Order: sequence, then structure tokens, then C-alpha cells
Amino acid sequence: MKIALGIVLGGLAGYLYYYFIGCDGTCPISSNPIRSILYGSVVGTLLGSAF
Repeated sequence: MKIALGIVLGGLAGYLYYYFIGCDGTCPISSNPIRSILYGSVVGTLLGSAF
């Protein structure tokens, strides 16, 4: 359950990062919303499984 919650919250955080902070140039992660969501989900999964 913690891992699934980490995935969802991480994906949401990744999207919010893209929406509010993101970049217009060639940033590999924050220039594309899908990549931001995937990256956030991976980080959320790692954090969710660590605790």
C-alpha cells in the first residue's frame, strides 16, 4: 500500500513540478510532462519502499 501511495504522490509531485517550475528549453526531465510524472513516480516508489 505504501508503494502504491508513493507512486501516486510522486507522479502528482512530478506533474506539479512540470506545471509550476518546468523549463522551456532542453531540460531532459522537466520539459515533458510524461517524463516528469515518470521521474516523480520512480522517486515516490523509492521513498515509499524505504519507510
